[in-house]
Amino acid sequence: MPAPGQPENASFPGEFIPAASGKKCDKVGGGWGIPMTDPEYIWYGNMDQSTYPVDACRPYYHRSAQIDNIQINVQASAPIFNGNLNGVASGNKVLPFDIPHVTQKGKRIRHIIAEGPEAGIYVRGKIKDTNVIELPEYWDGLIDPETITVTLTQIGYSQDLIVDKIDLDKNIIIRSGSGTNIHCYYEIWASRWINPMNHDEKLIVVYNGETPDDYPGDNKQFLIGGWDYDRRNPYWEPLDKTSSVVL
Repeated sequence: MPAPGQPENASFPGEFIPAASGKKCDKVGGGWGIPMTDPEYIWYGNMDQSTYPVDACRPYYHRSAQIDNIQINVQASAPIFNGNLNGVASGNKVLPFDIPHVTQKGKRIRHIIAEGPEAGIYVRGKIKDTNVIELPEYWDGLIDPETITVTLTQIGYSQDLIVDKIDLDKNIIIRSGSGTNIHCYYEIWASRWINPMNHDEKLIVVYNGETPDDYPGDNKQFLIGGWDYDRRNPYWEPLDKTSSVVL
């Protein structure tokens, strides 16, 4: 037999509470209740706080979320970006990464992503008793070999280090002008092709336009970060052109 309050022929446990008359299923914006921090899937409620039953459990709302796929047709903005970014960051705001402090509880670390007129990538390390620096295998076809630059820092004693030869996409050959054994740190930068399939496609650093949508090149090659679509002018310009700038 059904439990009290259940409809006839029902077999599920618990009390059945009929819906209120004049049911309204319009969506209601969230943002109140108990904040969720674990990455669950997002759902949308249809009751606001003023009409929520006082004797019911408080609902949860999502402060963190998990989405398998997302399509953004017009715009996206984020004052803080945490994680890996592939592409070019540009806009009115600087683009930081923000992480918990590794050793000091309750503190965080924020750094700003380096900016430049290229998609620069680098490798660094240390060599001893050899004059060959091996470049990553995956650089072959990924970077413009003509953009390779090398910085050497000698360790322990003067070595008069010289870049002798750049074997494009494979090795850097160095030598000591004073004939001493080589012991140094190295840092090697190169510019990644904007489009590895079309080396003629270049980054257009300055262009005419009001928003990133006006970029004259192929915007599909870029992830635009830092652009605040709610504010159409930079923060160093006043909203009212006749007023003063507040920084």
